[in-house]
Amino acid sequence: MITSSSDRTERRRTRTPDAYRLVRTGPERVDPPVLDAAQRAVVDHTGGPLLVLAGPGTGKTTTLVEAVTARVEAGADPARILILTFSRKAAVELRDRAALRLGGARAPQATTFHSFCYGLVRAHQDTDLFADPLRLLSGPEQDVMVRTLLEGQRRIRSIRWPDDLRAALTTRGFADEVRAVLARARELGLGPQALSSFADRIGRPDWKAAAAFLSEYLDVLDMQGTLDYAELLHRAVLLAERTPALASAYDAIFVDEYQDTDASQLRLLRALTGPGGTLVAFGDPDQSIYAFRGADINNVLDFGSAFPGARVKALTVGRRSGAALLAATRLLTTRMPVPRLPVEAVRAHRNLAPVREGGRVEVFTYPTAGAELDNIADVLRRAHLEDGVPWQDMAVLVRAGGRTLPAMRRALISAGVPVETDGADTPLRHEPAVSPLLTALRVSATAADPAPSGPGTDPHAEPAAADPALPPAPDTAHSDGPTPADAPAGTFPAAGSGPQVRADTVEPGAAPGPTPADAGGGPGAGLSGGAPDAVEPGSGRSPAVSTGPAAPAGGPAQAADPGGPDAVEPGSGQGPEAPTGSADAVGPGAGDPAGGDPDPDAVAAGPGPGPGPADPAGGEPDAAEPGQGAAPEGPADPAGGIGVEAALTLLASPLGGMDAADLRRLGRALRDEERAAGVKVPAPSDVLLARALAEPERLTAHDPAYARGAQRLGLLLRKARELLQGGGTAEEALWVLWDGTPWPQRLERSARRGGAAGRNADRDLDAVCALFDTAARAEERTGGRGALNFLEQLEAEDIAADTLTARATRSDAVRLMTAHRSKGLEWSLVVVAGVQEGLWPDLRRRGSLLEADRIGRDGLAEPLTPGALLAEERRLFYVAATRARDRLVVTAVKAPADDGDQPSRFLNELGVPPRDVTGRPRRPLAVAALVAELRATTVDPDASPALRDAAARRLARLAALTDDEDRPLVPAAHPQRWWGLYEPTRSSVPLRDRDRPVALSGSALEQLANTCSLQWFLGREVKADTPSTAAQGFGNVVHVLADEVASGRTPADLAVLMERLDSVWDALAFDAPWKSRQEKDNARAALERFLRWHTTDRGGRAAVATEHEFDVTLEAGEVAVRIRGSMDRVESDPQGRAYVVDFKTGKSAPTKDEVARHPQLAVYQLAVREGAVDEVFDGLRPASGGAELVQLRQGAAIREGGDAVPKVQAQEPLDGEWVGDLLATAAGRVLDERFAPAAGRHCDHCSFRSSCSVRPEGRQTVE
Repeated sequence: MITSSSDRTERRRTRTPDAYRLVRTGPERVDPPVLDAAQRAVVDHTGGPLLVLAGPGTGKTTTLVEAVTARVEAGADPARILILTFSRKAAVELRDRAALRLGGARAPQATTFHSFCYGLVRAHQDTDLFADPLRLLSGPEQDVMVRTLLEGQRRIRSIRWPDDLRAALTTRGFADEVRAVLARARELGLGPQALSSFADRIGRPDWKAAAAFLSEYLDVLDMQGTLDYAELLHRAVLLAERTPALASAYDAIFVDEYQDTDASQLRLLRALTGPGGTLVAFGDPDQSIYAFRGADINNVLDFGSAFPGARVKALTVGRRSGAALLAATRLLTTRMPVPRLPVEAVRAHRNLAPVREGGRVEVFTYPTAGAELDNIADVLRRAHLEDGVPWQDMAVLVRAGGRTLPAMRRALISAGVPVETDGADTPLRHEPAVSPLLTALRVSATAADPAPSGPGTDPHAEPAAADPALPPAPDTAHSDGPTPADAPAGTFPAAGSGPQVRADTVEPGAAPGPTPADAGGGPGAGLSGGAPDAVEPGSGRSPAVSTGPAAPAGGPAQAADPGGPDAVEPGSGQGPEAPTGSADAVGPGAGDPAGGDPDPDAVAAGPGPGPGPADPAGGEPDAAEPGQGAAPEGPADPAGGIGVEAALTLLASPLGGMDAADLRRLGRALRDEERAAGVKVPAPSDVLLARALAEPERLTAHDPAYARGAQRLGLLLRKARELLQGGGTAEEALWVLWDGTPWPQRLERSARRGGAAGRNADRDLDAVCALFDTAARAEERTGGRGALNFLEQLEAEDIAADTLTARATRSDAVRLMTAHRSKGLEWSLVVVAGVQEGLWPDLRRRGSLLEADRIGRDGLAEPLTPGALLAEERRLFYVAATRARDRLVVTAVKAPADDGDQPSRFLNELGVPPRDVTGRPRRPLAVAALVAELRATTVDPDASPALRDAAARRLARLAALTDDEDRPLVPAAHPQRWWGLYEPTRSSVPLRDRDRPVALSGSALEQLANTCSLQWFLGREVKADTPSTAAQGFGNVVHVLADEVASGRTPADLAVLMERLDSVWDALAFDAPWKSRQEKDNARAALERFLRWHTTDRGGRAAVATEHEFDVTLEAGEVAVRIRGSMDRVESDPQGRAYVVDFKTGKSAPTKDEVARHPQLAVYQLAVREGAVDEVFDGLRPASGGAELVQLRQGAAIREGGDAVPKVQAQEPLDGEWVGDLLATAAGRVLDERFAPAAGRHCDHCSFRSSCSVRPEGRQTVE
């Protein structure tokens, strides 16, 4: 029944006695933890600034939560307590733990710096001018914008970059350098004018150009209504400094990980705290490892100067590591000086008291990197199998992710260690599971909008909103904030018709807007935010700072946390790893085998017949189909909307689900369908596959066994196209493509089963979820710019996207990550790997091109000295070592040669002597290795019978193990899975019917009788030959042109022939352009030889037929043989005899003796004798006058005319019955199915060497 909305509303209001009602309940409060004296001293702190030195595992988070709880229980208003941290994950943890201690309704605000700043700026937007919320640029979006602007500046020269830098403007590295300058300038409060003046004083034209770039960049941000993270923090700092009421908005501010603050965050804290305000900062100078993104250890060291009257206390109990492990890691701190802090507090901070005994530290060195990887895998497997350490309670940490993680991951997985890799910096479009979905979306979107205009037209087009050719807004300026001496200040832009408002000063007489306290709801109420966990989407206008009315009630607690859970530098698009100058550096500022057709009749696009099977002598077809054929289709869009390459990619992807065999079978079926429809020369099979994908109804007549996947995919592409044509979004189209295939179910099953396949499925599912999340956010942010624009933006991103939520951590895998990403985590066993001198410490200069680190607030800053770099690298090593609770293993390579890899100096600072390990484990402690060893033992002749019997019994026990669903746990242990134990199977259906003639061709006769019958069987019967090659296409084109000249359809003129050749040449697939040019020259030479041969007298012979098909049956011994094929040219000599000519375009020619008994020529002569050419001799049976091979690619001997004419190899008229004997032998092998391999020269060009038992590379492991 259909009801009106009013009826439904009234029914909802009516409450029945038995109705369920959801009641929100707060979390149950937990008992307070037991605190030590040092923690209690921090909790009892009553007021004023306090720096708490909190080392790893000292209970820092517990102390912070208890300090907040004590204030609330003493009567403080939770809304006037602010907790700031750096990652969303930490903010959520602090919020949840405070809620458990206080009850959810009384929990204070816990948020990240950037989320707080977003709410602050939103709260002070002019609601009349900026109805839409600000949108924060992600790291990839900022990277694309910077590169787009740089490309535009390179073209129109709107900014005078130094000449020595202009060539680098479009490179990824230069964009990273520019982003670093932008972030550094805004971090220091410098605007375009201030930076330009600073550059003039210092004499740095590159910084002056960067200042002009900053101005243009900010103009674009304003026009788009967006902010990057550095600009967000900069504007929030200015607001806080110019809104005195904010200094009294909070009774207490707690800061977690204070050592990671930069200059802007320090200014923000000073503005929010005010003189004498309560600020409790938890930090550890020994864990300051983010200098590469602006973190300044001096913020900790100079805490007393920044906050007068500050006290310093230390947490003194180490709760994480055992005593021995704690002692080893504290040795590292003896080399870390901490000046300007009270000596007593530093001593207490360093001399931690352990709460338990135990802990183990081991240092190993290995002769090679391979030995190191194998032994690390052995350590992990032994810890899991012998010590019972869960996989998820172990981690492997490295210094440089891009350089080390891939090899480490491969080695561990191959050794049977489940691995979960953190910090993958792969752009979303490069994820294996995402790539086919994006290809399918592009195919659908292009078909839905075949002639797009605007940004979607060119994949390299610049986004309209960021077009560097657009003139900057004439009335827009940007705030510099506090500037160096004599640097002018600027203003924030106010787009629209409203007046601009100075950001560095408050106009005299201008009444400031309501403060957060005045807005109602306490000090946090006036800071508008949006959704608790997500940035409110929109494309607001220029984000000016206003002194007008504040936004509606809310607060930074409700503002989105723009940073990902581990993205300490929001906007970087990558994890917080220090750049190393290599591929793993973090950005600053935060013919297809499946597509070809191995059919002997397969052709390449050309003016006539396609290539047949490769000729043993030269790679040229033995029989081409007759007929002129149609002009070839050009490479552009041959499938009516789906490109060939895209079609083949999709069909072979999980969306299509077709393997190479399915593609070959469907391709042959489509070509057969074309021939049945009267098309003499069908298009190549890959083109037909693309057409069928665009017209899936054509596939209904084909066998579903191999056509089902293509038909399903074609219908999905059509459905997605129709959805987009009807106004659907990219997210909706992606869902249609994803949900319409069995792929999701396959991934789900694999994920549930676990193992290596399960982990791969987990990664694929994570990537697909990230794609849908990205599409949804793009739709919300841009208001539906279309699928092509979404693809354009995604494909322009070269760095990994930020995430709002962390990927779910697998419960059964070892964590593999960089040391930077490990901060804040802990495991029972930690392996710190690859600790090499030169890699760790990495003392190379960071950002050496534009030198962003030298931009200072009061003058030119000195770059980090080697000593400062070494200190930070040591702190990073200390962070990695202190992640372990029970066992720490440090590994390095110690090469025997003096100039080889050597261990880092840090290995000797742990107080444990390194142990040199010279070998590798005897075998991996993995089931697969155990099965292999047991199987080898069962057949080892040197093993005793008792040992072989014991090995067999253990194999039987392993083979009998099953899981809950009765699936074998170790299938490789069962003899049914072993190769070589069964006799080869024989088909129940004979290859040929003995009651019918055996069909053979000339080339088949050569293979069956003289070269290799197995090669014939695999190529002709199994149809497993490689797809058509460019060499076959070369021969095809030359054959067709020769046929056209001989038949009179084309004049014997080289210019005309080259014009015809040019029209089809691009359809041939060569490996490189130079190869195409070379082969085209060879084709011209071949045509020149052909014309000279064609126009000269050949003993009075005249052509009577070209491309003459024949099909005759004869008796060869006791077997009837049907020979068929096509003769390139049939001529009549003066005696009236038939003379057969076969053109060859191969690079090699048979010898004179081989020509005398050439099977293909002999078959032609035998066919003439059996009446194959009677029709072109007026029905008379001519005698055979012989046959010849004309080698068009090879010149004749000098005495026979030289290179200008082709080499001609003649075979005399048949003499004897040797041809019949060959036919009988070949037919007998086919009927008896005796296909034995035979070695010879033909092996050099055989496609089946890797599966041939006479070749070393093809022998089976059981032989």
